[in-house]
Amino acid sequence: MICENCKQRPATITLTQVKNGQQITKHYCEVCSQQLHQHDHSLDEHVPLQQLFADWFGIPTWSANAPKSQRQEEHTSCPNCGMTYKQFLHAGKFNCPTCYDAFRDELPQVMKRLHNGAIKHVGKMPGAVNATYELKQQIEGLRNDMKKAVEEERFEDAAAFRDEARALEQQLQGGDSNG
Repeated sequence: MICENCKQRPATITLTQVKNGQQITKHYCEVCSQQLHQHDHSLDEHVPLQQLFADWFGIPTWSANAPKSQRQEEHTSCPNCGMTYKQFLHAGKFNCPTCYDAFRDELPQVMKRLHNGAIKHVGKMPGAVNATYELKQQIEGLRNDMKKAVEEERFEDAAAFRDEARALEQQLQGGDSNG
């Protein structure tokens, strides 16, 4: 492919941009690319992958737009290795095990952003195991509801929760004996 600018040298650089919802692809030789885009820092800068991940965390804590409490977190550092929260966001990883304790308060916010709002890891399970797990969770929830009903002296409700929990336990035992 020939350079679209000089139409002499082979095109070695492909520039793809999206403008007004349309994808525009240009092919340049190295010389033309440097001449045309010498002031365009997006071509000159190579953004590290860690920085892209760090940008997913939201407004960096050192930003002027961040709330004051977040900007103060910038001064938090690991007592063992000296890593700051700003360095953690930039690198995307910790230097030592003590960093986990040093940044304990900030981690839920980071994890929530990384995991689409979830701060508790549920994991993935095969379908049959997942169904068993769901039944166990339902039974546990019913038992909690039953305890709460007894504390509030709603004995009829507690009995209904007990009966429902027992029915689910029977279903669970029946499913385990067949597997």
